[in-house]
Amino acid sequence: MPLSVPVLFDTHCHLDLPELAAELQAVLAAAVEAGVGRILVPAVEAARWRTLLQLQQQTAELKFELALGIHPWWAESATEQQLAELASLLQTEAGICAVGEIGLDFARSGDDDAATQQRHQWQQKIFSAQLALAAQVGKPVVLHHRKSQPALLAELKRQQFCHGGILHAFSGSQAQAHAFLDQGFKLGIGGTISYERAQKTRDTVKKLPLSALVLETDAPAMPLAGFQGQVNTPAQLALVFQHLCLLRPESPAVLAEALWQNSLSALQLPV
Repeated sequence: MPLSVPVLFDTHCHLDLPELAAELQAVLAAAVEAGVGRILVPAVEAARWRTLLQLQQQTAELKFELALGIHPWWAESATEQQLAELASLLQTEAGICAVGEIGLDFARSGDDDAATQQRHQWQQKIFSAQLALAAQVGKPVVLHHRKSQPALLAELKRQQFCHGGILHAFSGSQAQAHAFLDQGFKLGIGGTISYERAQKTRDTVKKLPLSALVLETDAPAMPLAGFQGQVNTPAQLALVFQHLCLLRPESPAVLAEALWQNSLSALQLPV
């Protein structure tokens, strides 16, 4: 995509994972060339927090924002000490704009119902604690969800969480979308919309208010249609944008400007 179009904000990209970190400078240079002007990097586990903070200070090609948190896949190994460290970092590190990637994932179930229930309960405990930390410091959250939207919504409402954020990897119906929009969240739109089989999500994205949407890649995961089996990169955000342009009535310039402003708003970043 030529740089004459407005710049894009990748609101979900794991630059610290090995697939991207090994060639980070080249990955960022390609992203800039593709029109990406800003990136949010959400952590997935406590062991990566300090590394990400150091990486943020050292990277010159494209400055990125940070969200620190514990992903539900790593919740089972999370400790009270890690939660205390997260609380401290949120209060002392200016480079952290959100808490994430946090949430609930009920799709990774085993055969043992009792063990599965225990894992879900521990996920909910860690999610609840991190949501409370976000509320204490007034920061938005980046939410992971798989077969867990009702439980996420229930906890958001129970805590009366009012700082919003981004529902990562949205795919679903109008009703599901508006349930999170009503809680002050934006919806992360990524490579899913490039797949013809995702018709429900594509139809929903067509009809939602433009103010509801932000872009993301989830690189190195979530490759677009035609790139299955390949490492996804933030430069592919330009293709996500092109697919969104095909679904929306707005001009590319209007769409890109709105998506940029939506991203700043969702993450409480200055203009």
